[in-house]
Amino acid sequence: MRDFLEVLQEDAAKDPEQRARELSRRELPKRFYKDAAHVAVDGGYAIHLDGRPVKTPGKTLLLLPNQALGSAVAAEWQAQEKEINPANMPLTRIANSAQDAVSVRFDEVADDITKFAGNDALCYRADDPDSLVETQRRLWDPVVDWAGDLLGGRFVLIEGLIHVPQSEQLLAAYRARIADETPLRLAALHTATSLTGSALLALALKEGRLEADAVWAAAHVEEDFNIERWGADAEATQIRAYKRTEFDAAALVLREG
Repeated sequence: MRDFLEVLQEDAAKDPEQRARELSRRELPKRFYKDAAHVAVDGGYAIHLDGRPVKTPGKTLLLLPNQALGSAVAAEWQAQEKEINPANMPLTRIANSAQDAVSVRFDEVADDITKFAGNDALCYRADDPDSLVETQRRLWDPVVDWAGDLLGGRFVLIEGLIHVPQSEQLLAAYRARIADETPLRLAALHTATSLTGSALLALALKEGRLEADAVWAAAHVEEDFNIERWGADAEATQIRAYKRTEFDAAALVLREG
């Protein structure tokens, strides 16, 4: 089991698209247990496989902060069939990453999320066609305005691809806003930020300003616009569905964690 959990930890640091491709080429380990359960212990909930506690690759007890997340992680393990497919276990990967990596690199992870805010996808706007411009304005402006009000400043909007720096004070306020998160929630926030390309959307999800479906829709305005014009690509559709599973796991942690 140790080797398999090490694989899970390695996967946590990778881009979801890269991870999906690599996992599809691996020989998956056989399921070696009958029952997976979440068990109350000091400090939270552990995951037991036939009574044996799951440990992280760093050899610490995998621990979830509450029953809701403990149950969800146990369900990932229980849902595995003849083989154990890490592609279907995003909560387990987030939890492993939080305990073994984020807990000791908290500042680095928080700084990385804040860098997204300084180059946020929601601040880069199309100048045509009018229908795309209007959709971006309708879905993105309320988030950008809300985030600016929350952080005590205004985000600069850019038409085109030339980078315009955001206020250092505004970014410092963003960084301070996430400074007190737990490693688990910060890991989930980083996942949501990476998948949406927007630290502002991730912040709106974390703060309960937007539900997961609204965040996901806002993150895919341009992609959905192109699909309407040119149709959907089968491989891109599959990758997007995989990323949505990853995103939903992060959203669950931010809601329940």
